[in-house]
Amino acid sequence: MTRPRLLFAGLAALVAALFLASLLTGPAGVGPGESLAALFGGGDDLLGLVMRELRLPRAILGLLVGAALGMAGAVLQGFLRNPLAEPGLIGTSASAALGAVLAIQTGLSAAFPLGLPLAALAGAGLSVLLVLALAGPRGGTLALILAGIAISALAGAATSLVLNLSPNPFAINEIVFWMMGSLADRSMLHVWIAAPFMMLGFALLWPLRRGLEALTLGEDAAASSGVNLGRLRLMLVAGIAALIGGATAVAGTVGFVGLVVPHVLRRAVGASPARLVPASALGGAATVLAADIAVRLIAPGRDLKLGVLTALVGAPFFLHLILKTRREGL
Repeated sequence: MTRPRLLFAGLAALVAALFLASLLTGPAGVGPGESLAALFGGGDDLLGLVMRELRLPRAILGLLVGAALGMAGAVLQGFLRNPLAEPGLIGTSASAALGAVLAIQTGLSAAFPLGLPLAALAGAGLSVLLVLALAGPRGGTLALILAGIAISALAGAATSLVLNLSPNPFAINEIVFWMMGSLADRSMLHVWIAAPFMMLGFALLWPLRRGLEALTLGEDAAASSGVNLGRLRLMLVAGIAALIGGATAVAGTVGFVGLVVPHVLRRAVGASPARLVPASALGGAATVLAADIAVRLIAPGRDLKLGVLTALVGAPFFLHLILKTRREGL
């Protein structure tokens, strides 16, 4: 078995093990056998309800959100040919967060249970239209980056304005905690909301691996080899928006996964974008599942937020990678 296949097999096994561990982690103090029996309809009815309505959706969302963040980061880094790029660069995360913040502030999320995730998805969709309109049909990579930064800055400023002018301290508290990112108290309804958008994102980005491989030689070489750069860019922006919009809609802001995971796995796949995309999807899923298990074990009674933990771990680790890269460059 070749090294990439060993890597994929190892990552897949790790994701499966962490998914099972996520199902079995909780404050109930019940054994694995009894928990799994309850999940499939046997044993205690109350435990079965907990397994099917709380733990199973949380584990599924951890898998989907992590895979979405990891794949989006790998694709964007391959397109921009920059290992420091991250999914929020095109403004989708900030716009989805703004949509959710408006839903909370206006009371839509309280009046309508699906108001928050749907508003976040609407914000993500609007960001796609704005980025494509600002970058233009023939805009290059630089135009896309500048448009994304502008949209991200505008959405961030609007979010801050809402917080600044909000007369409701309870809404501010809910907004702040939601933006920290979490998978707690999610149901299968959240899975059914986010999953179609994430599946669409996966379907749009998966065929781009060949084009990303050709882009390693430059845009001119890729165009001469038959890659339609305009179509690739359109599918990339739409796919990333679907992935990040769906993830942000149900989990809030979970940072550094789409930035660090592709960077860590790049050498293991020989810096090949075609291999890095699936590897990062598996690596992202493993990272979010592991982080979500950790927040339940570290502070089970304090509701430690998932996004807080990923930032606390991801930021120093990424700084270490930057310093290591600089030393090797010297």
